[in-house]
Amino acid sequence: MPFRYRLQKALDFRINQKEEQRMKVQKAQAAVNQAEQDIKKNEQDILDTKNGMRQADPMLYESYDNFLRHLWQKAEELEARRQELQRLLDIEIQKLVKCEQNVKVLEKHKEKSKEAYIAEEKAAELKQFSELGVTRFFKQAQERRDEEEKQLSQSEGN
Repeated sequence: MPFRYRLQKALDFRINQKEEQRMKVQKAQAAVNQAEQDIKKNEQDILDTKNGMRQADPMLYESYDNFLRHLWQKAEELEARRQELQRLLDIEIQKLVKCEQNVKVLEKHKEKSKEAYIAEEKAAELKQFSELGVTRFFKQAQERRDEEEKQLSQSEGN
């Protein structure tokens, strides 16, 4: 009879949970990466605006200053958003680690159960072979006694 793990459904459920959590981590990582790209783009906009200001008409300096203040404010907001997304990513990673631990616990339990099952099977097989050996020994002993009795009866008959 092949080995059947009695908690296989629970193990499969935990594996599915782990995979779902892994997908959530990937989505959170993608969001953090997107936020970092937005920050880089905003920084490039700031540099372009500063370079444009150097070549602009002095009458437009105030407009450039206002636009730069807007970009710096946007940079602060983007950084705050990135930090929040990073915090959420860290939380999702912690959940993933817990899911992986839960799966490892059941996998270890499954391995121990399988080893115990194999040990029981070997013990049962050895017991069966032992019983066969004992039976064979008694059968051979009985046959030897029968032959000895035949030889004794033949030698007495002569």
